[in-house]
Order: sequence, then structure tokens, then C-alpha cells
Amino acid sequence: MNKVPLTVAGAEKLRQELEELKSVVRPRIIKAIAEAREHGDLKENAEYHAAREQQSFTEGRIADIEGKLSNAEIIDVTKIDGNGKVVFGATVEIENIETEEVVSYQLVGEDEADIKEGRISIGSPIARALIGKLEEDVITVKTPSGEIEYEIISVKYI
Repeated sequence: MNKVPLTVAGAEKLRQELEELKSVVRPRIIKAIAEAREHGDLKENAEYHAAREQQSFTEGRIADIEGKLSNAEIIDVTKIDGNGKVVFGATVEIENIETEEVVSYQLVGEDEADIKEGRISIGSPIARALIGKLEEDVITVKTPSGEIEYEIISVKYI
């Protein structure tokens, strides 16, 4: 299986979620199933079926996170010497040439992406256009509404 890139912060966030699921959520669901069983007939017991459904979802998420962490290539961005190039984990400040709007994005793994927090997936069109470029380079990103040109203002490894 291919290694999936993750930042140190992204891996830690997944580990915390996994710990929460295993030590808090799973025991709570087991307790809810036991209580629902005490109510008798399981065929028409909505609480039992809801708890079993929640258990199924939780176990699936645990397996998903464990799989992601086992296939992860954890990259510490602060230890990368990218020589000013845009690489995985870099934080890039870009300016829309037409509108002069400036935005900052960190290029992260697919599971870490959150546009509201300024983190975009390494597989996104903007990230693919940025990879390997340097400060002051101009990139063109194809969007559904047409092509947009950006100038790279800064590249940081933080």
C-alpha cells in the first residue's frame, strides 16, 4: 500500500481521536448496549439498535484511523530544507493577480485538509500548481470559472 503523507500535527490529531474513541466512546457504547439488553425484547428495542449502529460506526472509524496511521509517512515540516520551494507541509502565501486578494495555505495530507483553517490537500488543484515553485513565481490554476493566476509571495516551513 502507498504511504500517505501526514504532518506531525495531523498525525497527533488522529492519535488523539483514536484514543478518545477507544477509551471514552467505545466503553460508553458498550454500556448503552448492556442497558438496552436489560429492557428485554431486542427486535423492537430502538435504543439497542441505535447503540449497535453507533458501535458499528465507531469500530469502522477506529479501523480507518489505525489504517491511516499505519500507512502514514509523518513529515516534520520544520525539519525540511526546501530551499524556498513549495513542498508538502509548507505554508504558502499567494496573491490573486487580478483581485489582489492575499491568502495563506498550508499544503497537507488529504485527511488534514480544512479550508477554514487554511489547510488544503496536497491533491487539490492549487496545491498541485504550487508544488516545486519558488517565491515570486506566478502559477495558473484551472477552476470551473476559468483560469486564475496567483503570485507566490512567501514560502515558510513552520
